[in-house]
Amino acid sequence: MDACYGGLAIMRALKPGSMRFLKDMLVRRSRQVLTAGKADEVVADRGGPLPNHSVFTGHLLEALDGKAADPTGILTANGVVAYVYKNVASDPGSQQTPHFGYLAGDGDLIFSDALLTELTDKKKNQDPLIPEEDVLAAVPGILTPDEGEALMTTAERAKEFLSEERWKIKLHDLVSQKIREVLSATAEDYFSVRGIWSSEEFLDRLHRYESITTELLQIQTLLGVWSEPYHETILTLAPKRLAGRLKIESGLTAWLSLRYYPLLLLLYCGGIAAVASNRYTNLRELMLTTTPDPRDQRQRGPLIRSVAGQMNELTDAFKTLPGHERQYTPRSEYLLKTLQPLLDDLLFLGADYESNFDRFEVLYALEHAHLYAREGFGRVWGPVGRFGWKRDAFTLVTAEAEQEGASWAPVKAGLFDGSIDRFKELASQYGDSLNLLGWY
Repeated sequence: MDACYGGLAIMRALKPGSMRFLKDMLVRRSRQVLTAGKADEVVADRGGPLPNHSVFTGHLLEALDGKAADPTGILTANGVVAYVYKNVASDPGSQQTPHFGYLAGDGDLIFSDALLTELTDKKKNQDPLIPEEDVLAAVPGILTPDEGEALMTTAERAKEFLSEERWKIKLHDLVSQKIREVLSATAEDYFSVRGIWSSEEFLDRLHRYESITTELLQIQTLLGVWSEPYHETILTLAPKRLAGRLKIESGLTAWLSLRYYPLLLLLYCGGIAAVASNRYTNLRELMLTTTPDPRDQRQRGPLIRSVAGQMNELTDAFKTLPGHERQYTPRSEYLLKTLQPLLDDLLFLGADYESNFDRFEVLYALEHAHLYAREGFGRVWGPVGRFGWKRDAFTLVTAEAEQEGASWAPVKAGLFDGSIDRFKELASQYGDSLNLLGWY
């Protein structure tokens, strides 16, 4: 919109400087607005880089002509916004500052399709069961001072309280407050375990759980990175309290198992953060924290045993999600896309996000396999993530352990009972089971 007093009441939906999956952004709803100036500004009709155009339109046309594209040639609306905002605000003939943001949605408009076409052509020559390849694209942008103050209040408070031991009590209070909010919003009044199954209801419940737990997931992510030994009780507080509320009762199996989805999100956010920052002690504490056994609540066991068992009941349910119907590991692929914006905004993982995600899933699966075998089931089993068909992450982790031996960080932190020999035994048996899955 190139008009005087054209500023609108709009919001920022994405944090600049983060990364997003290109195809995922393309299918999300997005209604974005870029105006020539703020609501109280008169905009210039002349000047700018192009003759016979205003300052705003001249820079906009140059942006669309390719100057706003990233190094790979991807041209997005966010890229155009960043380019126009910077160049109009600094143009010698300008006394205006563009206004920008979202009216609805959290996707993006993609103006160039060369990379998308390349990915589509590549997919045509692949096994149809292998998920479509996607790429991470940068989300450029700028923050005005007033917007910067308003972003991620809960996360910023958590960072401050994590910075010094003297804030431990305040951090505990913050986490407790967010847990209470989640417990209230996820009560059976809002998530009945009775009723009829439908894929639409399943997707709706996933999205509601994700929305309700956002702030708690932000805190759990930061705890995964920055927790010190004196934060141990706070690191595991959320999964303990959320699991402690769940009771054995009658109802639809899918809805009963789905109650553990917030626990899965906590495990992944805290776990991936710990892996990305090499804080394997935090990973061990989170995965092995004891919670009531879903089958017999008089018994207690490691968090990963409870969560993996309940999520295993939902394997077919995740296959009903749009775009995941024929994937080998639909739950893993869904979580990869769902958690990426939150984790990247907090940790700035960029292109390393996928490798850290896969590495966490390998360690999660193998530690679960260790516990499963120790309980006397006679075989190793752990939830198979996308590493099961990709295999590069599994190979990388096992090779690293082989090379570093007893000094390997996950073993030194106490995973696999602190035994590199136990890890090697598990990896060999688990690798054999992956070879039997018939994906090749």
